[in-house]
Amino acid sequence: MEWRVLLLLSFVGLSSVVGQVSYSIPEEMPRGSLIGNIAQDLGLDRNRLTVGKARIFTGDNAGYVELDRERGALLIKEKIDREALCGQTTPCALHFQVILENPMEFYTVVVEITDINDNPPQFEKSDMRFKISESAVIGAKFLLERAIDPDVSINGLQSYFLTKTDNFALKLKEQPDGEKIVEMVLQKPLDREKQEEIALVLTAVDGGEPNLSGTAQIHVTVLDANDNAPVFTKTVYKATIIENASKGTVITRVTASDADKGSNSRIMYSISNTAADVRDMFEINELNGDLILKSTVDYERARNYQIHVQASDEGGLTDSCKITVEVTDVNDNKPVINIMSQTNVIAEDSEPATVVTMVNVQDADSGENGKIHCVVNEHIPFKLKPTSSNFFNLVTDGDLDRERASEYNISVSCSDEGVPSLSSSVTLTLHISDVNDNAPVFERSSYEASIVENNTPGLSIFTVKARDADWNQNARVSYILEDSSVNGVPVSSYVSVSADSGVIHAVRSFDYEQIKDFHFRVKAQDGGSPPLSSNVTVKVLIQDQNDNPPQVLYPVQTGGSLVAEMVPRSADVGYLVTKVVAVDVDSGQNAWLSYKLQKATDRALFEVGSQNGEIRTIRQVTDKDAVKQRLSVIVEDNGQPSRSATVVVNVAVADSFPEVLSEFTDLSQDKEYNDNLTFYLVLALAVVSFLFITCLVVIISVKIYRWRQSRILYHSSLPVIPYYPPRYSDTLGTGTLQHVYNYEVCRTTDSRKSDCKLGRAGSQNVLIMEPGSTGTMQRMQTEKSILDEPDSPLEVSYPNI
Repeated sequence: MEWRVLLLLSFVGLSSVVGQVSYSIPEEMPRGSLIGNIAQDLGLDRNRLTVGKARIFTGDNAGYVELDRERGALLIKEKIDREALCGQTTPCALHFQVILENPMEFYTVVVEITDINDNPPQFEKSDMRFKISESAVIGAKFLLERAIDPDVSINGLQSYFLTKTDNFALKLKEQPDGEKIVEMVLQKPLDREKQEEIALVLTAVDGGEPNLSGTAQIHVTVLDANDNAPVFTKTVYKATIIENASKGTVITRVTASDADKGSNSRIMYSISNTAADVRDMFEINELNGDLILKSTVDYERARNYQIHVQASDEGGLTDSCKITVEVTDVNDNKPVINIMSQTNVIAEDSEPATVVTMVNVQDADSGENGKIHCVVNEHIPFKLKPTSSNFFNLVTDGDLDRERASEYNISVSCSDEGVPSLSSSVTLTLHISDVNDNAPVFERSSYEASIVENNTPGLSIFTVKARDADWNQNARVSYILEDSSVNGVPVSSYVSVSADSGVIHAVRSFDYEQIKDFHFRVKAQDGGSPPLSSNVTVKVLIQDQNDNPPQVLYPVQTGGSLVAEMVPRSADVGYLVTKVVAVDVDSGQNAWLSYKLQKATDRALFEVGSQNGEIRTIRQVTDKDAVKQRLSVIVEDNGQPSRSATVVVNVAVADSFPEVLSEFTDLSQDKEYNDNLTFYLVLALAVVSFLFITCLVVIISVKIYRWRQSRILYHSSLPVIPYYPPRYSDTLGTGTLQHVYNYEVCRTTDSRKSDCKLGRAGSQNVLIMEPGSTGTMQRMQTEKSILDEPDSPLEVSYPNI
């Protein structure tokens, strides 16, 4: 078996390979015969055929060839008859493609089918009859039925032989298109009286090895004289017809004439020496020579037809001509779109020019009608890229984003250039697979929430929400509390975040007085690989509750000493006795304080300012008023429910300290202490020098003690925040009291004998006494120069009270 291989490879595009390999095999090879080793001829590894799922794309060709992936060989799948496949067309070839995937590649394979001498010449009419007048002149020609041999080239019809006769000889006449016409030529006059019937045998022989032949019988009847044969006006007639012409269309007319008269000049037209399938498509009017279309013609099946017409008179004389009918193409075939290989899913991060689908487009029309132009629908990131004749790659033409479009319906439309243009289309659905390219995004740039103090641990505060534009696992958001601290304490001891829902819970019970707000950050992280994240700042405000009662700062309530405010009997109406100073560590209206007089020895004498806590006289003090006045003042805040504190204020209505002393002295004291009071007073006057030194020592000691007490108060956890009611004016510009209160303490070395506390506040007098004190009361006046010293142990100031 002779075969040859022509290999041509060219690389086109980014991921598709176009190559061509040609084989030549004889027809009629048995099934399973080897055509060629396609893997070796293309330079491919046989494993590539298996891994790449190699397959054959034949288009409209029948399945004559199959691919053995394991061997890398092309095999005969079905016996090939060249005559059935191509007829008289040469060369005869099968065209198909070998498709590979991962990556996508295709190769064009051409298998040429060579002819073998498997068909003998055959006459369509095995019996030919002629009526020839005896008057026929020497050289008269009689057209014989030609033999048909489906084989081509050397295996086709080569020559004719006629049995030996004295009257006739064979003459072969070659047409311009190479076709051979056989004629029987009269070379000796006929004599009906000698031989009325002549029997001949015509033999047709091809050029194959061995030669094959076919025969036909020729019967000649010698007629009486008719010495003029019909003659056609043309030897060859040419006509055209469009391929969609209707049945009954008159294509052309042939004309012959006969010089004889009468019945010998009557001409009959007939089709002869023409293939049966052509005679089925055309007929001729035997009287006028019109060639008429009997069936439909298809340009794609045959582009021209050769029809032989014979004109014969009643005397048996004939002439012949040939009609060449050219079929004009009409744009009657739509482009046919074949999807050779395609991908249904592509990642959104695919590079531009990635091959998605291979497309083959065929149009059976020719010329402009067969020129194809293909496009895809607009506004999509894809385009068609031609790779070779009628082959296209659908490739990406831009960046893909699944979040903008998760799938594309790509319409491939192909149209030819005929008039009118015909088109066809196919729609491909392409899904875009997700890539984790979007970080979660919170609904807000920052969050702010509030929670009431004294909350229950575990209480839900609020919820943060983030969304991820990706899909599936890449869009699954988890919430994480970022590490930070609040006042040196990890934020995780304050709040927690639900990883799935983003709900923020309080871990502890908050106290507004300890912390009023705090910040932390929450991170939202998706489930992609690698994960993407974003964070947001959350501010939590602690709302105050009325959980603290007011704290009274002045007057100071001591356990063992009695503090009294002194009011002279000459005091006018509105005289400021003292001021109750209180604070509330809560905020807002929970810290708005109001003052009320709850109990009083004489309610008609004193009143309390509801906003500023000032105790003033509401009438003129008289001698009838008791020296000792006891007032109970209640301080309430404005919370719901309100909280309160009560303070007892002792007021001494007197002009001098001795007068006051008699009222505030404990009657249960030792009688001996009262009897010796005068003695101690005289003794005090006698030893004034000694007392002066002693007082200095005591004053220094008391100041040190007071300083230590103030430091203890300063370091205590209870903040001292004065509250000043609205519209209360500071008359001195430094606080809410009208006077600056200074407190002085004077003790003897023997507190058992003399222990009294004296106070002075501007023009006011404050008396501080312990019930166990006895002896002489001494009124102490402290010089302003001493009191103004900032470090003096004799002064304790309350600014802005």
